[in-house]
Amino acid sequence: MYDLTDTVITSDLYEIVARFWDELSARPAGPLGFRFIIQPVMGSLLAIRDGYRDAIDRRTPYFWAVLTRAKRRERLAEGIRNVTRVLIFACVGDAVYQLIELKSFRPLQMLVIAFVLAFVPYLLVRGPANRAVCWFRSHYIQGNRDQPLTKAE
Repeated sequence: MYDLTDTVITSDLYEIVARFWDELSARPAGPLGFRFIIQPVMGSLLAIRDGYRDAIDRRTPYFWAVLTRAKRRERLAEGIRNVTRVLIFACVGDAVYQLIELKSFRPLQMLVIAFVLAFVPYLLVRGPANRAVCWFRSHYIQGNRDQPLTKAE
């Protein structure tokens, strides 16, 4: 026997997911599209700053530590704390977009956008920034970090 409720639930779920992705994909072309450039840049700049601090303190690269270390929760919380302003800016920007363009409020979409625009670039850039600073320090700085930046002989 075929149950009609399964078809209705599947159809409704499909419509919700389709609307979710359609609305997400329309955001860069809509009003406030500049945030798709500003927020990843801000997340990346914060990641470079924190990667530099990690290199100075000789800490494990961030992404690697989040994936493998026992202090994963602590380092993840640190990263979120460091990009809180950018995350809040991303949430507010998306809320304004939703009110202007969609005339409704979709909190799940707001969280997805904030996470993708602000935290993902931070997560991807912080480790390479750490490694770049470590490489630079090992090749161009002799001795301690208080010396002027001169090429090692």
